[in-house]
Amino acid sequence: MEIKDLLSKDLMIMNLKSTTKKDVIDEMIEKLYENNVINDVLKFRSEIMKRELESSTGLGEGVAMPHAKTSAVNKPAIVFARSTTGVDYEALDGEDTYIFFMIAATEGQNQMHIETLAKLSKLLLKEGFIDRLKSSESPEDVYKTIDEYAEESEPKVAPVETSSIYTEKPFILAVTACPTGIAHTYMAEEALKEQASKMGVDIKVETNGSDGVKNKLNADDIEKATGIIIAADRKVETARFNGKNVIECPVSDAIRNPKDLIQKIVDGKAKIYHADESQSKEVEEETTNWKSKLYQDIMNGVSHMLPFVVGGGILLALSFLVERFFSDTSPIYNLFSVGGKAAFGFLIPILAGYIAMSIGDRPALMPGMVAGFIAGQGAGFLGGLLGGFLAGYVILFLKKITRNLPKSLEGTKPMLIFPVFGLLLTSLGMIFVISPVFTVINKTINGFLANMGTTNSILLGALLGAMMSVDMGGPVNKASYTFSIGVFTDTGNGAFMAATMAGGMVAPLAIAIASSLFKNKFDEKEKKSAITNYILGASFITEGAIPFAAKDPLRVIVSSVIGSAIAGGLTQAFEIKSPAPHGGIFILPAMESVDKALFFVLSVAVGSLVSAIIYGLWKQKAE
Repeated sequence: MEIKDLLSKDLMIMNLKSTTKKDVIDEMIEKLYENNVINDVLKFRSEIMKRELESSTGLGEGVAMPHAKTSAVNKPAIVFARSTTGVDYEALDGEDTYIFFMIAATEGQNQMHIETLAKLSKLLLKEGFIDRLKSSESPEDVYKTIDEYAEESEPKVAPVETSSIYTEKPFILAVTACPTGIAHTYMAEEALKEQASKMGVDIKVETNGSDGVKNKLNADDIEKATGIIIAADRKVETARFNGKNVIECPVSDAIRNPKDLIQKIVDGKAKIYHADESQSKEVEEETTNWKSKLYQDIMNGVSHMLPFVVGGGILLALSFLVERFFSDTSPIYNLFSVGGKAAFGFLIPILAGYIAMSIGDRPALMPGMVAGFIAGQGAGFLGGLLGGFLAGYVILFLKKITRNLPKSLEGTKPMLIFPVFGLLLTSLGMIFVISPVFTVINKTINGFLANMGTTNSILLGALLGAMMSVDMGGPVNKASYTFSIGVFTDTGNGAFMAATMAGGMVAPLAIAIASSLFKNKFDEKEKKSAITNYILGASFITEGAIPFAAKDPLRVIVSSVIGSAIAGGLTQAFEIKSPAPHGGIFILPAMESVDKALFFVLSVAVGSLVSAIIYGLWKQKAE
């Protein structure tokens, strides 16, 4: 497949009207929607903006490659756009951007599409390519430029993908990976290869793209390498580089400054990497790294737990509904109840297991899940969370003390030492320390919540609701949700789950209501996207508000936090309890009474209306 197969003339904007980053993104997304490439503007824009928050796709040298891989894409495609005046796209070099390629990739991206995108990514690094595109006046000019540079890029001989023969030149390795594995992965690969060739250095680059790992580094490569460059914005396999000189950096650094990275390896200035202590950083590194790692470990557990929460919770809510209108002996009741309870039985083991796995890799999964199971007998959600960390660090400890085992005994680590001693030490810690302590703590917390006064309950409900709109799916949002899940799981009390759910529904609903009440404040594209938020908000999907928050963070977030706090507090004032940890309005029939269901709707409606009015009055009029 050629680049032109993904880049049709209908997807070219030869003269962008937009002059700001957000407007450029919207104009290119509109082109995709007009040509039936995407089926959900809101969802696609949300994924684009999430990628931009991780790091700007404005690569510098006048080019940007915003991209997303999502089910909102009907077919893979590329939009080409040219700005004659330049746009401040927050590029990595601080200069204006003139050329844009927006990549829309499907979740089921096949090998052929990925290879085509990789070709385009590498062309962008060719000298003169961007300048030629800047001067293009028609789609035919763009095609001609791509054809000429693609022909020049074709290798004259087949590339050697193994490093079984090593020269006297310095030999370095590299691993490249970006969050989506579409563009930056291959641009970094090309930049490193070209610069290494200019510097007289042999290099082998492993790419971790959407099509899997390519040109994988083998043990012989690693043993003979002078050093390794890990240019990655997501987790890659690093334990294999134990004892080698390693540089870890964002993938954009390899695109913009490959010379500095290679020179640092050649000069022997890279630090020695210790795999078993990979989570502890050098003293001079930023002190915030451990906080980032802690959040990453917890979110690994929470993200794997959520499908059990959603699936099990909704089935349990349906079982309550069947029990109310039929009986608890009905076969349908048993179907919903058994499935829901079974899923809920896995919540704490899955949470603990995947926290442990994030810390100690695959060997930590089994002892982590056992720690979660033990915690489920009394220590509860908090005990399971701490048990996951215990299991993960037990495995790291075992890896460290067995580092120097003879090679003949290496095979005993994964098959004997890690599972047996990992389980033994984790179980000892759970049985004699964590479970007794957290069983007492859990009972104390439950007693406090049970005897909490109305005022304190309302204040806590307001806080939990407000947290849901602070970052709409980020750490603060997840902290509120995780706390409420813990109370729901340990006590069966859905009061704070109701506050959290109401707070999480407000932001998208408020945006939708504002677009209906203040129509002159929204342009046509915003109105179309905002209407979708009626469904997303009603379904308790807070992330529907992200695109609007990204465009206008102060107004959207402040107004949403106020309304979410009101909604969360009202649920506690009305003593509402959620029968399930997810579902939005779909759990209403399962609530303990019609009155409680109506009061829940009232709480959400009041909070959403307040947010909508604040946002609508505060928002600037659309041009």
